[in-house]
Amino acid sequence: MSSQTERLERLITEESGGCCEADIEERLDSLRSYQSETPTNPDADLTALKTLGNDTRYNIVRLLTAADRELCVCEINPIVDVSDSAISHALSDLYDAGLVTRRKDGTWRYYETTDRAEALLTALDETREADR
Repeated sequence: MSSQTERLERLITEESGGCCEADIEERLDSLRSYQSETPTNPDADLTALKTLGNDTRYNIVRLLTAADRELCVCEINPIVDVSDSAISHALSDLYDAGLVTRRKDGTWRYYETTDRAEALLTALDETREADR
């Protein structure tokens, strides 16, 4: 028995009263089958989650979602209490992560949340309420 499967052997033994090599292989095969449910390239998912893990970016996405329309940077700025540079950087990160869209109209730049951002916030809201 390898050191990687010693604990698994103990678990199976405790669960079923005994364990053999075939039991371990069967359990490992079952666990490996779960990997097909995992995206082969999770980079976009991890980037989106990491991007939302910052107060400024999270607050901007919440503001844009609540507005349910495009907002100009000049509308976001007075509400999100950080420097112009921090807002600009946060919006750029959100755009790069696919959580907001942006549109330039003359000297004005407008942002709006994507369906993905809204779905992530909805999932957070629903699971937070379920945990209460």
